[in-house]
Amino acid sequence: MKNNKALEKIKTVYNRLKMMLKLPLTKSSRLKSEKTQEKRKLEFKEVHFIAYRLIGEKTGRVLPLFRDLDTNLQKSGLKINFKAYVSLTVIATILTSFVALVFVPCLLISVFHVPLLPSIIFGIGGSLFASGFSIIGFYVYPIHRADKLRRELEDELPFTTGYMTVLASAGVSPEKIFYSLSNLSVPLSISQEAKNVVRDVNLFGLDIISALEDASKRTPSERFREMLEGFISTIHSGGNLAAYLRERSRQYMKLKRISLRKFSDTLSILSEFYVALLVTGPLLLVIMLAVMAMLGGGSLGILSPDLLLALLTYLGIPLASIMFLIVLDAVSPKW
Repeated sequence: MKNNKALEKIKTVYNRLKMMLKLPLTKSSRLKSEKTQEKRKLEFKEVHFIAYRLIGEKTGRVLPLFRDLDTNLQKSGLKINFKAYVSLTVIATILTSFVALVFVPCLLISVFHVPLLPSIIFGIGGSLFASGFSIIGFYVYPIHRADKLRRELEDELPFTTGYMTVLASAGVSPEKIFYSLSNLSVPLSISQEAKNVVRDVNLFGLDIISALEDASKRTPSERFREMLEGFISTIHSGGNLAAYLRERSRQYMKLKRISLRKFSDTLSILSEFYVALLVTGPLLLVIMLAVMAMLGGGSLGILSPDLLLALLTYLGIPLASIMFLIVLDAVSPKW
């Protein structure tokens, strides 16, 4: 019995030592694996970083072609360097043109049985079109983001200035006002602008006036820029900040009412267009094409009535509806 108890004690001590020796090893290995996974995730997420490392130093000749892109990137809120974005544009353009150059001739030869020389010519044309479309897409995307940010900021201004008025009336300092805006529970676009101001003050060591001046230069919204410039001049002159923000809130609320009235008018016009183009028009075309298919005539070369009806039903109406939704989302206010 004593021998058995001694053996059990030895086994328990051995197991404890084994666990103690394994624990730091497993923790360190876990930390190493987590670090490598995070690095891989960052490498895959930040594609512009990889593009900059590949051809960043060789894009000096291409940079003058994208003069306005730097300001549009700053206004759009994208956290991408100008040279890195241009490098990503160049690499994406080269890849899309190469894929179109290979894919279009293979598709024409294998599916449509087109001869080799016309397929190559179509492939060259397709690669040129794909490269132009890629460059235009990368150039237009920051402009679209900046315009979207501008609309969101202008939609939120009547409510955020009212919130800032309450804080200023309570004697809160300008730094604390923007700190409170950056920590709102509701995700707003102006919260990101306030976070940039707080970052410039706390991290980069700027005073609140210099940080607000930088924010006014970065923002794509003219109304938000005017509000920040008035905010700065009120601080400089030692005026009543609460009275200034209260007056701005009233002005923005009036502009909000006017914009909502205009939106109701445009919405009525868009609804009439929708009924005419996407309800009545396709219905008449479907009836006409169905009658033509039953009678067995009215084909336009390769396009028979059955094919036209299928294209209208499965391509025309869904694409037109998607375009209408995009236009409606572009003109509709967020608040």
